[in-house]
Amino acid sequence: MRAPYLTILFSLPLLCSAQPPAGYYDSAQGLTGEPMRQALHDIIDGHTVLVNSSLWSAFGVTDRKPNNKVWDIYSDVPDGTPPYQYDFIADQCGNYDSEGDCFNREHTFPQSWFDGVPGPDTDLFHMYPTDAWVNQKRANWPYGVVGGGVTFQADNGGRLGQCDYPGCSGLVFEPIDAYKGDLARGYFYMLTRYKDEAVNWTSAPVLSGGAFLPWVENLMLDWHLTDPVSAKEIARNNTIYTSLQNNRNPYIDHPEWVQRIWGPFASVPEAGQESARIWWDGDRLNYDLSTNHSPAQLRIHTLTGSIVSTTSVTGATGSTELPSESGVYFVVLEGDVRSVVRIVR
Repeated sequence: MRAPYLTILFSLPLLCSAQPPAGYYDSAQGLTGEPMRQALHDIIDGHTVLVNSSLWSAFGVTDRKPNNKVWDIYSDVPDGTPPYQYDFIADQCGNYDSEGDCFNREHTFPQSWFDGVPGPDTDLFHMYPTDAWVNQKRANWPYGVVGGGVTFQADNGGRLGQCDYPGCSGLVFEPIDAYKGDLARGYFYMLTRYKDEAVNWTSAPVLSGGAFLPWVENLMLDWHLTDPVSAKEIARNNTIYTSLQNNRNPYIDHPEWVQRIWGPFASVPEAGQESARIWWDGDRLNYDLSTNHSPAQLRIHTLTGSIVSTTSVTGATGSTELPSESGVYFVVLEGDVRSVVRIVR
């Protein structure tokens, strides 16, 4: 069973964080829902658009491993030995006919989904250097969770096959767990930076009317929550801002903002941490509330918002059981002040 951890969604203190300039996000502070997404769009809009040929050199500063090899998310094996590694320039594609031949440029949000228009076609927040053969096998298939019917498996474990996720069907590509959050935050960025254009991206099988399909939104939330922001993402975000595009991915700087725009608890006003303390201890969820929360309701929800249990809170302290199944859960405290806590167990 996954070891549980708990974080407050709002006013989340990061152990390490990216470094946006002072005041960069001021216009988005205190907002939720669509007003917040619009504010973030206005902040990161108008970035420096790169030319296609410059991506090769850009990858040299955004996706370089400590050993100076290409950081290829389709071949990397975190804390292990990758099956192959690439050198910049020397291993740039080129012709190829098998995995491990060379690397090229992967649009994680495929070009055909937005008709290859300038802007998103070279936006580094959804582009990575990847093995060309795996890139070709992924093609334009959506990301998803593969169950049966595997038609291709990369050497590092990424695979193409039939989707096994609620609401999803058909072929999907599933990357390894270590990069699922990176890709999800890139998708949330795309629907923020290009929120107006996305309405016209009718070729994107993951969208309807410029919004994520419900299963896609749930999947991206799941991946975002279970694969938190890494030091790699933070460094990449800073480099893209300072050296290349002059904009940032706000969901790397503030991962807690994702749930204020998407998911069943979007638009919940920001709550101060001093109003309640909720923590995990064995099989119990403990709470220590200020007096203005009593009486209140303590509800446990699944990732999609379904209620698992409801507990009436009549005192300042107490505890309740958590579901025995591993997964992502939200705990909603509904009283004089509403707050939301996220638990992964």
